[in-house]
Amino acid sequence: MKIAVFSTKAYDQEYFERYNKDHYLEFTFFETALNSHTANIASGYEVVCVFVNDKVDARTIGILAGSGIRLIALRCAGFNNVDIEAAKRHDIKVVRVPAYSPEAVAEHAAALILTLNRKTHKAYNRVREANFSLNKLIGFNIHGKTVGVIGTGKIGATFCKIMKGFGCKIIAFDKYRSDEVKDLGVEYKTLNDVFKEADIISLHCPLTPETKHMINEKSLASMKNGIMIINTSRGALIDTADIIKGLSDRKVGYLGIDVYEQEENLFFKDLSESIIEDDLILRLISFPNVLITSHQAYFTREAMEEITLTTLKNITDFKKGAILKNEVV
Repeated sequence: MKIAVFSTKAYDQEYFERYNKDHYLEFTFFETALNSHTANIASGYEVVCVFVNDKVDARTIGILAGSGIRLIALRCAGFNNVDIEAAKRHDIKVVRVPAYSPEAVAEHAAALILTLNRKTHKAYNRVREANFSLNKLIGFNIHGKTVGVIGTGKIGATFCKIMKGFGCKIIAFDKYRSDEVKDLGVEYKTLNDVFKEADIISLHCPLTPETKHMINEKSLASMKNGIMIINTSRGALIDTADIIKGLSDRKVGYLGIDVYEQEENLFFKDLSESIIEDDLILRLISFPNVLITSHQAYFTREAMEEITLTTLKNITDFKKGAILKNEVV
């Protein structure tokens, strides 16, 4: 079975080639992202393997169907970038990796909190320049703070456990309340109450029409002054223009993001010698209380291994005509 892998980096190819030995699949790796302009590359293949910033909309799917594609294999959990209804119309199956390493993402969210608070990134740079001053490096105790967790799936639940270890009071919002999370002592509240009461808010929910831009001018107004907001989920959960205004007005005291609404034009690329034309990301970078990482929260050895093995099994099950355990329906 021939598979076209889009948005490939060296580490993707390394892991697929390492674990493909027992699956006998034929991979071709493309650095380019999948969209309606590049979909014709998949002609002659049976499967496309895509990542978070590939744009698999109705037009792209129509081209893929005409090229003979029968399976879209996501090597990620989220599928908001795929038009599922269009795939169904063209009888193309869609599979994903529902869970790879909740610890990886949850730990990265905690790392953003600690780095933003204690300014370890700035201290590191200072010391390298023989500047041992503590001026403007003061932080706050995380112990005893109220942490609002929005989304208590596997990643959100793991994050709750981590923050519980810091001695935080944890409140949460999720449409589907988890008994496991309740047993940790987490109190579920309305979304508005989480916004109002939290000192730190961490986003762990999927991107849906309902959650898009949930962090906006109105929700920011209900939060505490100096709120810390962490997003390791999907960039469009935050209205970027509104968060910039919140930072400028000093309503938002700290912002840590591993995702960005327009990240497909930036993340996973070396643009160090390029002129970045995205004014919003440049504005965010300019704030001293903003920390941005480029969608690396998932990026651990354990997560890469699980993503690869699950994707290989998804494709192999499709090849064998077996039940697709991880099909998006």
